[in-house]
Amino acid sequence: MPAPRTVLLTGAAGRIGTLMRDLLPDYGYALRLLDMRPVEGEPDAIVADLADRDALREAVRGVDAIIHLAGISLEASFEKILKANIEGTYHLYEAAREEGVRRIVFASSNHVVGHTPAPAPGEPPVPVGTPRRPDTFYGLSKSFGEDLAQLYWDRHGLETVSVRIGSCFPEPTSVRMLSLWLSPADAARLFHAALTAENVGHTVVHGVSANTRLWLDLTSARALGYEPRDDSEQYAGKLIAEQGEPDPGDPAHRCIGGHFVTDPPVWPY
Repeated sequence: MPAPRTVLLTGAAGRIGTLMRDLLPDYGYALRLLDMRPVEGEPDAIVADLADRDALREAVRGVDAIIHLAGISLEASFEKILKANIEGTYHLYEAAREEGVRRIVFASSNHVVGHTPAPAPGEPPVPVGTPRRPDTFYGLSKSFGEDLAQLYWDRHGLETVSVRIGSCFPEPTSVRMLSLWLSPADAARLFHAALTAENVGHTVVHGVSANTRLWLDLTSARALGYEPRDDSEQYAGKLIAEQGEPDPGDPAHRCIGGHFVTDPPVWPY
C-alpha cells in the first residue's frame, strides 16, 4: 500500500513508543501521539485513556494508520488486564472502524507462546503458526488482540499486522534476550514494513532481529519486506561472562516466555 502519511502512535510515552518517536519520522511519517499520561517534550500529544471512546475516536480521525503499543506490558490482575489490554484494544478497533482507518499494527508479544519450549541449539526456530500457549494474563490479552484483529479483518476489512515483539531494548540485558532481541532500529524497519506491505489481511509476524541464537522464525516478517540488520551476538560474550551459559533446566531458557512462566514481573501501577 502507499506509505501512510499520518500514523497514530498509542503508548507514545512508553519504552518502545519513546524509541519509535525518534526513529519513525525518518521514514516520512507524521506521528500523532497518544498516551494516558503526558508525553515528555510533546505538548501536542493527546492525553487520554483507552476507556475514553470519544477521545479515541477523535484521536484516530483522519489518520492513515495506527501503531497500537498502549496497554499494560507486564503481568497484572485479570481485572487490570481486562480494562487496559482487552477492552482498550477493542475500543481502539471500534474507533478505527468507525473512522475508516484501514491498517493497524498491533503490538502483540512473544508471551502469546510463552509456554512453548525454546528450540535447542541447531533446531529450527519456532514458526509463527505454532499453537498459542500464553504464559500470563498479559500473554492471554495479546492472544485476544490477535483474534480481535482477525475478526475485524474478516468482518470489516480492517487490516492488521500483529507483531509478536520479543525484547526491544537498545541492547540485550540477559542471556535469554540474545534469542529474542529486537533492536530499536530493526523495530522501526519492521513497523515500516508492516505499514506499507500490500494485502496483509491479518498477518502475524515475529518481532526479533537477525540474531545468531534466534528462537522465533522470521519468514512471515520477511514476506512483508522486513530485512533485519542487527544481531545480538555482539553482546553474547559479555552477558555470558556475567550471567553464565544458559541452563536448559531453567525456565528462562526452557520456555519462550522465560521467567514469565514461573515468576512474571508485575505491572507497578
